[in-house]
Amino acid sequence: MALARMLERYLPILVWLPHYRRELFSHDLLAGLIVTVMVIPQSLAYALLAGLPAVVGLYASILPLFAYTIFGSSRTLAVGPVAIIALMTAAALAGVAAPGSSAYIEAALVLTLLSGLMLTIMGLLRLGFFANFLSHPVISGFLSASGLLIAASQAAHLLGITASGYTLVALLSDLIAHLGDLHWPTLAVGAATLAFLVVMRRHAKTALIRLGFPERLADLLGKTGPVFAVAITTLICWRFDLATSGVAVVGDVAGGLPPLTLPGFEPALWKELLIPALLISVVGFVESVSMGQMLAAKRRERISPDQELIGLGTSNLAAAFSGGMPVTGGLSRTVINFDAGARTPAAGIVAALGIAVATLFFTPLLHYLPVATLAAVITVSILTLVDVQAMRRTWRYSRSDFAAMLATLGLTLIEGVEAGILAGVGLSIGLFLYRTSRPHSALVGRVPGTEHFRNMARHHVESSQRVALLRIDESLYFANARYLEDTVYGLIAEHPGLDHVVLICSAVNLIDASALESLEAINARLADAEVTLHLAEVKGPVMDRLKHTDFIEALTGRVFFSTYSAWRELNPTSAGTSQAVSER
Repeated sequence: MALARMLERYLPILVWLPHYRRELFSHDLLAGLIVTVMVIPQSLAYALLAGLPAVVGLYASILPLFAYTIFGSSRTLAVGPVAIIALMTAAALAGVAAPGSSAYIEAALVLTLLSGLMLTIMGLLRLGFFANFLSHPVISGFLSASGLLIAASQAAHLLGITASGYTLVALLSDLIAHLGDLHWPTLAVGAATLAFLVVMRRHAKTALIRLGFPERLADLLGKTGPVFAVAITTLICWRFDLATSGVAVVGDVAGGLPPLTLPGFEPALWKELLIPALLISVVGFVESVSMGQMLAAKRRERISPDQELIGLGTSNLAAAFSGGMPVTGGLSRTVINFDAGARTPAAGIVAALGIAVATLFFTPLLHYLPVATLAAVITVSILTLVDVQAMRRTWRYSRSDFAAMLATLGLTLIEGVEAGILAGVGLSIGLFLYRTSRPHSALVGRVPGTEHFRNMARHHVESSQRVALLRIDESLYFANARYLEDTVYGLIAEHPGLDHVVLICSAVNLIDASALESLEAINARLADAEVTLHLAEVKGPVMDRLKHTDFIEALTGRVFFSTYSAWRELNPTSAGTSQAVSER
């Protein structure tokens, strides 16, 4: 039994495969076929965005899907190349080799291998909680900035000019410098495709519903804009031979199944790509697990963040050994997979087989596909990441969170994606430490005639000159231990008539060694001042740890089960006057 549970823990396929039925297969088959058609343009586009040959995007959409089907815990997450990871890949490899060269492709395989190893090891060590160190405002700021960077990088392809760089300043400077080289036929193709995709995204669903299509079918057809754009522009480019007029096309795309590749083991290259691989791993995991949890909740399912690390890690390992690029759970492809009715990860296998068939037989049809079309596909899909509403909400709710969001956004645009994500992690942890290092506390008093206690600064309550009830609203650890000492010492200094101080620990989930030493110091200092220290409402796990220390025996007062019992015991008359004390 223990072995079976362990196998199910690391091989989620064993959970759903024994219960797989024909009805489930029909749903997965339809979803897989729809995803196949939808993601081929995206896969090609994101490979080019990463500076890699277009076929690499197809390779990265085959074996990784098989790996995720076996090791992933989400029923509907669709793995493959995504825009942000492609941008980060290009930024990481920019100083290694020339884009598209054999050395560049080799470095991409090493980057993918490192990312896969890191994710898998993190999963085995159960480090899924690491995603919690990136706050939502920081993630939103990073995604918005990345969306703007990617859109700016694709503007050159839409205009038919040359521009490079991985910061907004560099990209805009290059674009402005080369505006005189504007290629009008390319602009016509790019602008028309862009307009078509925007209209399809905004109005196709509503128009189809008015024509009598079922809502679900109308929604799916409304998302086929990229497929039609690729087919139509490729046909036009072939029919009118626009390539001879200077319109850039994808060109020859290698056919056949993904080759088995062995990434190089050059220590210098591995060392140089170590930090970029870690950042790609973290960003990919956060994006993937956020999407997986959201969709799982809609179907009352659950995913395991730790197992997701293993699923994404093995997917990247599969990509590294099959000529691919870094992959993660994609936003658009996952939504398509979910809306198409996927019930299990088997839909991913169907999509992988469909892409493999396309790679085998249909790559010659992509020769005349305009690069401007793929740039339009990327631009329309990526701009959905620019969340202005989230910025407004964060500004109204928390100025400190907004400052972190703005700093992350600004650094990403000015210094690049690596600086942005590092700043985001640093700011998230910094804000957490700052907030918890100054825990909110409040003197509370009894609501007349009840056993309830509320903040004296906010409510009309009964209080006592002899007893101070101090509620601590945060776990106690090394960062706020000294602040607690200062708070208590300030309290007894302001109220010289106190005989008892009761620390209400209802919100305290942890007392670490540093905080324990502070409590011991507080106990001794209050004893010197002839003030008795008591605790109230200490949670079971916290009390279990305190029982194994000398603090409980040295405590000058008692540990009360409730605040009311402390009030009744230390203030028998229960008589007191309402007293206003500043909130802490």
